[in-house]
Formats: sequence, structure tokens, C-alpha cells
Amino acid sequence: MSISESTARRYELQDPDVRLMLLVRDDDAAAFEELMLRYQRRVVTVLEHLVSKRDLAEDLAQDVFMRVYRSRKTYVPGSRFSTWLFTIVNNVASNARRSLARRKEVQVTNPADQSGSQPADPLERIATAASGLMPTRQLDKSEMGSIVRQAVQSLNERQRMAVLLAKFEEMSYNDIAETMGMSVQAIKSLLSRARANLKDALQPYLQEGTVP
Repeated sequence: MSISESTARRYELQDPDVRLMLLVRDDDAAAFEELMLRYQRRVVTVLEHLVSKRDLAEDLAQDVFMRVYRSRKTYVPGSRFSTWLFTIVNNVASNARRSLARRKEVQVTNPADQSGSQPADPLERIATAASGLMPTRQLDKSEMGSIVRQAVQSLNERQRMAVLLAKFEEMSYNDIAETMGMSVQAIKSLLSRARANLKDALQPYLQEGTVP
């Protein structure tokens, strides 16, 4: 789909990261480094939740940024930069999952991360939003993070991606729809089902402290 000059100009004016990407298009290495600094951690975090393996997520993040760099000469801003970037992330993750499935290396269920070292705050916000409940006891922060990660991993791939983009990237329905190639209404339904599933998964823990 061609992007009009007025649309490209609008995103250039609105989004500083679009302006950086346009500098990358002109072979500005410092601009590319700045974009990597801004997005690398976020890309790895989302990928880790999508493929369930930290080392694989880091490798895939490199692939994502290589694609960004290689496509720089044809880049025309038709959306926010983050929307464009996470469309690439979604495609890379989908390809990786298909490759893993072919090799029968996909874990059907993801064991809890026992390290407790990952940042839990965004996931805790998911838990709070999903449950709509006040915890009946003081929750241990690392335990809560682990439980919520399990709940997120229990979602199907599309629900998980939509939740991650909504909560980690704070994307709008429109941006998530564009990133995932779906309609806005379909994204609203997808997120509604995801929140219901998260609530079901987290309710026993939040109400009774029952660890799955």
C-alpha cells in the first residue's frame, strides 16, 4: 500500500523516532544507535514473552534491528515508528515459532521463571487490571511476577502479543491492529478475551494465594 506524502509528513512531524529513522535512511549511524538504545530492551522483553527463551529473544532482537537497517533505504513513514518496528518484531517472532515448531522444540507450557530477576511492574499492572480484585494477602513481589508471567504465557500467541503491546508499549487499539494486521474491532475482542483469560488464571492466586 502506497503512503501519501501528507501521511509521511504528518508522522515525521509527530514522532521523533520517525525523524531518527529518516536519518537512518540517510545512513546516519548515530541515529541508528540511538534507536537501538531506545528500543533494544523493549524489543527483547516483548520477544522473550513471545518465544519464552531469553537467549533466543536476544538473537531475534538482533535480527529485528538488522531488518530495520536493511530496509532503511525504502523506509517511508506510514505509522508511528514503534508500530512499524513491532510489526517487524511480530513477524520475526512468528517465523521463529514456526521454525521451533518444525523442530518440535516448542514448549507447550512454560515453566515459571525461578530467578525472579525480571522486572515485574508491567506484569503486575496486567494482573491488577485483569483481576479487578484486591489481593487477600500481601503478595510477594517476585512470586507475583512469576505467577503473572505464567498467566501471560498461558495465553495464545495472538492474545499474548496484543497484551504485551498494550501493556508494555501502551499502544492504542489502532496501532496494535496495524502491527498485527487485524481490524480494530478484532483487537478489542482479542484483548477482551485475553483479559478474561488472565482473570481466570490469576483469580485463584489473588483470592486464595493458591500457586498454580
